[in-house]
Amino acid sequence: MRTHVIAVANQKGGVGKTTTTVNLAACLAAMGRRVLLIDLDSQANATSGVGLEKIEGGSVYRPLLGEGTLLERIKSTAFPNLSVIASEVDLCGAEVELARADDYLNRLRVALQPIREQGMFEVILFDCPPALGILTLNSYAAADWLIVPLQCEYYALEGIATVNRIHGQIRDNGINPNLELLGVLMTMYDGRTRLSQSVVGEVREHFGEKVFDTVIPRTTRLAEAPSFGKPIIHYDKYSAGAAAYEVFAEEVVKRLGLK
Repeated sequence: MRTHVIAVANQKGGVGKTTTTVNLAACLAAMGRRVLLIDLDSQANATSGVGLEKIEGGSVYRPLLGEGTLLERIKSTAFPNLSVIASEVDLCGAEVELARADDYLNRLRVALQPIREQGMFEVILFDCPPALGILTLNSYAAADWLIVPLQCEYYALEGIATVNRIHGQIRDNGINPNLELLGVLMTMYDGRTRLSQSVVGEVREHFGEKVFDTVIPRTTRLAEAPSFGKPIIHYDKYSAGAAAYEVFAEEVVKRLGLK
């Protein structure tokens, strides 16, 4: 069975990246898929978003430096089929430490290989930091697919232009020639405004079928859910945000070709 590794990334902050990673992971798990969420952001919002605390020594940090394994750091959550490798404060230092290491861009890919080989999970999701640093580049090198969340605002295309350029460089430089863009997800959509409608139209014109059909609405319930340590489908199953992420998860399953 193939394990699909997906990096959810955008170097621009506040675009719904962590919200998307957490809720996609939860929806896939609720569909019966075995999912591993790896929190690469030292802010640990994805970790707390599934009800866990930062775990000292429990992140990818040490394994990336060759100390211990990722397998040892997999933690269960309260949600069936959903496991996590949590974040920790020490991840702040990973950018500096990894820069001194040999083959520093491939550290995550190498560390992840035993999990891939065991076929423990159908989908592995990286929640990337909101910056194009070494951890994000490691996720690009280790992933099969890239999902780019894009906020429905005026400067949206600037963010994706940078992601596209780095994606192209990762492929062309031979770091990960197999990395594919799974899709662009429009987030924080407000159908009452012309701006949201205009941005979605422009992005669809620019990227065509690479833009997911699902559009994630801007809702209070989605914003509240992380403070309760729950993905939206477990916080308010019948909300508009839950419905949107459930449909988005179905789109992802279809694009991945999962049975």
